[in-house]
Amino acid sequence: MAVQEQNPWQRRLRRFGYADRPRPGVRERLVAPFPEPGTRVWAALGTGPVTASRLARWSGWGGPLLVALFAGLLRFWNLGSPHAVIFDETYYAKDAWSLLQYGYEGSWPEKANDLILATPPSVPLSDAPSYVVHPPVGKWVIASGEWIFGLNPFGWRFAMAVLGTLSVLMLCRIGRRLFRSTALGCLAGGLMAVDGLHFVMSRVALLDLVVMFFVLAAFGCLLIDRDRARARLAAALPEDRPNDRVASLTWLGFRWWRIAAGVCLGLAIGTKWNGLYVLAFFGILTVLWDAGARRVGGGRHPRLSAFWLDGLWAALSMVGVAAVTYLLSWLGWFTSGKGWDRNWAKGDGGFLSDAWASLRSLWHYESQVYDFHVNLHSPHTYQSNPWSWLVLGRPVSYFYESPKLGEDGCTAAGGCAREVLALGTPLLWWAGCFALLYVLYRWIFRRDWRAGAIACGVAAGYLPWFLYQERTIFLFYAVVFVPFLCLAVAMMLGAILGPPGSSERRRMWGAVGAGTLVLLIVWNFIYFFPLYTGQTIPMDAWRNRMWLDTWI
Repeated sequence: MAVQEQNPWQRRLRRFGYADRPRPGVRERLVAPFPEPGTRVWAALGTGPVTASRLARWSGWGGPLLVALFAGLLRFWNLGSPHAVIFDETYYAKDAWSLLQYGYEGSWPEKANDLILATPPSVPLSDAPSYVVHPPVGKWVIASGEWIFGLNPFGWRFAMAVLGTLSVLMLCRIGRRLFRSTALGCLAGGLMAVDGLHFVMSRVALLDLVVMFFVLAAFGCLLIDRDRARARLAAALPEDRPNDRVASLTWLGFRWWRIAAGVCLGLAIGTKWNGLYVLAFFGILTVLWDAGARRVGGGRHPRLSAFWLDGLWAALSMVGVAAVTYLLSWLGWFTSGKGWDRNWAKGDGGFLSDAWASLRSLWHYESQVYDFHVNLHSPHTYQSNPWSWLVLGRPVSYFYESPKLGEDGCTAAGGCAREVLALGTPLLWWAGCFALLYVLYRWIFRRDWRAGAIACGVAAGYLPWFLYQERTIFLFYAVVFVPFLCLAVAMMLGAILGPPGSSERRRMWGAVGAGTLVLLIVWNFIYFFPLYTGQTIPMDAWRNRMWLDTWI
């Protein structure tokens, strides 16, 4: 490990006992190594040194897989309940089935839901095109489950449960890479596994969880790209010393992981358009990461170098690739010839003319959709303002019934309630408010890039909604930034545990504080579990869980 040279002021302070802490060399600052996994826990469990070492090495994947297994068991349990078309499943489940049949969204009669759920079921789908206001990617994802299991509640929710489980696994690995800690990575994934909003969205056929999945995947791709690009720059530096010429002129190579991020963001935009804002935030983030790398490498004008050498390629790799991915997501609409507004513009029969006419038709269709979204002001019982989201001011009830004594397993004389409530685990979200303040402190005052990355993820999924406060919007849109909220809480809990080198006493009290908070969050999830899964509970038990009047 190289020791940074002291400046004259520091050398003068040495006369008074000042001793600067040794700093890692440039290469180590560019790419922080993963620490060797510890074996103390396995040794305490009685395993031998060889076995303990092997288990510690496997923990990088073993821990995340165990957390994901736990999350999957929760999400797939009784997935077909309620046996009903709940909330906006009435649009997306049927549109997904239509995509399977025709490649575009067809039309359904008014009482189609009853016919689909009847015994025996029937599918009254017409090939007349239907006007829909969201791109097709998320509905194709839902359709994958219907293709396997049919048009029924389990079928249209299956893919959501798969993505919800995989997103927990991804977050564990992303947190591990971000914090260079398997424990904190698994903690972040474990927190998302017991978040009520993520849990409910993993069990209903809505689009926002699909957006979250691809946004999180894009973030993970950019993290890998950051490490690999900085490793290339570190390898180019001579003798582990800063070098202006190398840091300013080195091309960081072909960035496959950044292209993968562009594909993921194109799929997010192809699900719902709010992915566009994430593309803008992440595009700026990755170029700033490159500027930071060139600054550490000794570049005198790192932002200028990053703009010319990295920014233009980033635009092509992310914006260009995302645009192409978005257009390809409409392939079913293009090839069907019968989708809504498909033939609005007519070609003369030539290939180029017909292709141009198809693009003009899509543009016209999308302009209609844009007008719909910006002018959507119809009041809704469960709409909410984004100012209230972090404190869970107004959750969304997807399903509610009031069974009487003897109905649906109700055993209470005063009647029962059965609800699916899109509510984040309250203690997790309220702790997340403090965690976000801590993240902002670390980013602004301590220049911690990890905190900046987390803040960027939250901002990309949250701040754009403040531009549409008069529009009809809902709390469940916030599921897009739930992974970053969990990363923020994990980072705060890591600080509570204590930095490396802390005394045993400090670590003990830190573990008590952090462990208590985690246990309270898990208890809170268990307490609200009946409201997340639509279980029949006594009306008094339901009222006890309505902690705020705005939850009713």
